Amino acid sequence: MDKFRRKLRTRAVAAVSAASALGLVVGCGGSSDGGTGGGKKDGKVTITMGLFGVMGFKETGLLDKYMKEHPNVVIKADVAGDEQTYYTALQTHLAAGSGLKDIQGIEIGRAKELSDTQKDKFVDLAGVAGTDHFLPWKQSQVTTADKKVIGLGTDIGPMAVCYRKDLFQQAGLPTDRDEVAKLWDGDWSKYVATGKRFKQNSKADKVAYMDSSSGLFNAMIYGNSQQFYDKQGELIYKTNPVVKDAWKLASEAATADLTAKLRQFQPGWDPGLANSTFATTVCPAWMLAHISEKAGPKNKGKWDVAKAPKGANWGGAFLGVMDKSPVKKEAQELVAWLTAPEQQAYLFKEIGNFPSSQTALTLPAVVDAKSDYFSGAPIGKIFSAAAQEIPDEQVLGRKDGTIKDIFSQGLTLIEAQNKSPNEAWTTSDERIEKAAG
Repeated sequence: MDKFRRKLRTRAVAAVSAASALGLVVGCGGSSDGGTGGGKKDGKVTITMGLFGVMGFKETGLLDKYMKEHPNVVIKADVAGDEQTYYTALQTHLAAGSGLKDIQGIEIGRAKELSDTQKDKFVDLAGVAGTDHFLPWKQSQVTTADKKVIGLGTDIGPMAVCYRKDLFQQAGLPTDRDEVAKLWDGDWSKYVATGKRFKQNSKADKVAYMDSSSGLFNAMIYGNSQQFYDKQGELIYKTNPVVKDAWKLASEAATADLTAKLRQFQPGWDPGLANSTFATTVCPAWMLAHISEKAGPKNKGKWDVAKAPKGANWGGAFLGVMDKSPVKKEAQELVAWLTAPEQQAYLFKEIGNFPSSQTALTLPAVVDAKSDYFSGAPIGKIFSAAAQEIPDEQVLGRKDGTIKDIFSQGLTLIEAQNKSPNEAWTTSDERIEKAAG
């Protein structure tokens, strides 16, 4: 899966010490007093939640609000900072059949594996009242072959292109976001062609057009219904034109020296933002907060957001209810409320988690949202439009995240080690066969 963690208003790569990792495993397994779930006692209903990073429910006060509106409900949420450690512990508890919370968070990179191998451990949420407002492709990610829905969607990561207006101006390119979007409208190859114009005409020394070729690769594949796997769960990356075209174009960008050779969220990328070493980056909605933090106040108003050539999604999560929960009826009601349009719009306003609810996308808090840091860009409209472009069905595979990481590493071989695209593909193919074949 994607090796990034959620921070407040963003997801970023994190290293976790052995001591903190131990704490996270305990946090996922149960409360500190050894409890492994909620229950009913003295007229009170206790619901436990296992979450990771900053999903926002605890941090923004939504859990407190629910308890205030439901005086008989007590919610206990354990939050693990690192999703990798969280998921390892979740797998352990699923295998043991104990130690689970009533509600468990599910990262998109885990959705397929859990849908295929652990669906019987989750409540079917397909018939829960008031949950017919999600984007179709979002729900398809946690829907099993027999139409069981193991989770309700929280946030998503529709993509745009973040760009530096000042650097575009120095290269003789338009700076207005609508005009910039027209440069590459409908075709990622136009985005690369714009990069060649930028490189030829730029007056800024040591400034690359884009941060990395892997960001381009990811944006191209994530806008399609089938990527690395087909509906039967068979690997198709070798023959899928989507993957082959993305590799070809990303390799072209790498060999044309259009990139700063900085993989997103890897060492060097944050300083690259701060030091203005690249002019564009493909950016999901949740990435804007990270860019504004790392690029800093000195670059406020220099960045803007333009529509991507095609809609795509990177990231997102779900909330699932465990079938053996003693309070699964009440847990389902809580999950439905937390993922309702109004709460999703509130989370977007407070911490930038973009809604997966079609209804939420029409609410003023989302539609009218603008970013002061990104030159007043109408981010609500831009990212909503991107979310609506994504095909209604998204075919996920068990090792999607692993394969994506391997392809990203393969493109780094071209950028940083001067390997040919063919050599890098062969190496990536061998690694994928070992990891997923």
